[in-house]
Amino acid sequence: MNTHHTIEIIKSSGQKVMFSLDKLRTSLKHSGADHELVEEILSKVTDELFEGITTNEIYNRAYALLKQHKSVYASKYKLKKAIYELGPTGFPFERFVGAILQYSGYTVNIDIVLNGACVTHEIDVVAEKNEMATVIECKFHNEEGRNCNVKVPLYIHSRYNDVKAHWVTNSNNKPLDKGWVVTNTRFTEDALAYGKCANLYLLSWDYPTNDGLKERIDRLSLYPITVSNLLTNREKQFLLGRNIVLCRQLIKDKFYLDHLGVSTERKAKILNEIKQLCKA
Repeated sequence: MNTHHTIEIIKSSGQKVMFSLDKLRTSLKHSGADHELVEEILSKVTDELFEGITTNEIYNRAYALLKQHKSVYASKYKLKKAIYELGPTGFPFERFVGAILQYSGYTVNIDIVLNGACVTHEIDVVAEKNEMATVIECKFHNEEGRNCNVKVPLYIHSRYNDVKAHWVTNSNNKPLDKGWVVTNTRFTEDALAYGKCANLYLLSWDYPTNDGLKERIDRLSLYPITVSNLLTNREKQFLLGRNIVLCRQLIKDKFYLDHLGVSTERKAKILNEIKQLCKA
């Protein structure tokens, strides 16, 4: 393996950073690939590095090498991009967040209207667990390189306070826990500082540490259908339009593949790939 991994690379945001071999190794391990395969891919990728290469170019090369060995590895590796593909609207992401919470023991309602003390609010997710209710707002980005700045938790905190002011007037309501802000990207330092100060729960791709979206998805094997290497973009959009967001849902409602006219042989391959992901 060469020593050129000390060169500068360009992130999707345009920021220049030093290439990190450890970060690439960690992301490859998350695909499920064994140590030998991870090191083999690292060797090939680092041999092809050059000054100013983009993170997207590095990703594409590693993804292609994983796919050559096993489709399910490539599917897991593309998780972050697959969540971007839930767009262009944020509604599939809201359903995806709701599904993660359901599998974590919450009772969930999606896209409902709640009264506030001043105005009514369209709330993305209301979840209940252990006799507590939680109001959750989702901020979805379908472009890489865009982070949630402090304006997002500021705005959502004001909405949460308005909802809470009316919520507590109804004695039938369960006690309201802190508000949540969930994003598929990252929060800026100011956003994190405000969330902590305002007692908001912030959940992003990699925050909180070891309990961000990425870790929760891997832990629960709740992969979005957009990770599939075998479904076409048209087929994915068809399924998302029918609220099939998770691979697990497609296993249960596989008749949708018949509606799409998928052949018996290809259907078997798609379901096999998805079942492997759900067992990951």
